[in-house]
Amino acid sequence: MSAFIALSKKEVQQMAREYKIFWLPIVFILLGLTQPIMMYYLPVILQSAGGIEGIIIDPTMAKPVGQEVLASTLNSQFDQLGIIILVVATMSIIQGEKANGMMAFILTRPVSISSYLNSKIIIHYILAVICIALGYAVSYGYSAYLFTSVPMTQAMWALAFYCVWLLFIITFVAMMSTFFNSPAFIALISIVSLFICRFIAGLHPLIDVVNPASNSMYATNILMSGDVGSWVGINIVVTLLLVVLMIITMQSFIAKKKF
Repeated sequence: MSAFIALSKKEVQQMAREYKIFWLPIVFILLGLTQPIMMYYLPVILQSAGGIEGIIIDPTMAKPVGQEVLASTLNSQFDQLGIIILVVATMSIIQGEKANGMMAFILTRPVSISSYLNSKIIIHYILAVICIALGYAVSYGYSAYLFTSVPMTQAMWALAFYCVWLLFIITFVAMMSTFFNSPAFIALISIVSLFICRFIAGLHPLIDVVNPASNSMYATNILMSGDVGSWVGINIVVTLLLVVLMIITMQSFIAKKKF
């Protein structure tokens, strides 16, 4: 436990030196702010472009409600640009220490591989949750102010489901960072894989049971309808099992490579 705490403190200090604890929350606050403001002023923008051929404004078009705006924040902001930002921010958490020899230095000390990996995944996951929560809170406030209020219970459950998907994202990127040595390749394969998971969510119930990205879909569903479906419990268990399997795989890989 003492080794885990020491490594966690080192990780926090490293993120502070790289200014991650400053710029990453700001970026997600801006992402959370973007969607409600964009949807609020979209009719005005389209009206100003009314002279352009092909653009028709429907005066009877219903104004979005707060649930729709908050759900689109998860879908259009966090699950697209947000994923890219998180991947870029975490792609070198292990690769960088492999490259500069820090991993080998740490593992020659009385430190277990599990403590080393868990400190990195947990600290980066906590930072990611804080960033998502800040951006989500800003979007929630502006959605209620500019449109309609969202029931707090639905909003909190949606955030909880999204954080399960977030845990998979951080762990998956950490695994790619363990396997490969090129940051660009780590980013590419992580972004493509995570986007594929998100795009196939909802295609078939059997896919949703084993697809970690379905938790993001459940988050938007609970905002829109208050219901998530009957297989959500199994999907959460499968997602957590995949996270544990990835951590075990990383431990085995590092032990065999003898860094």
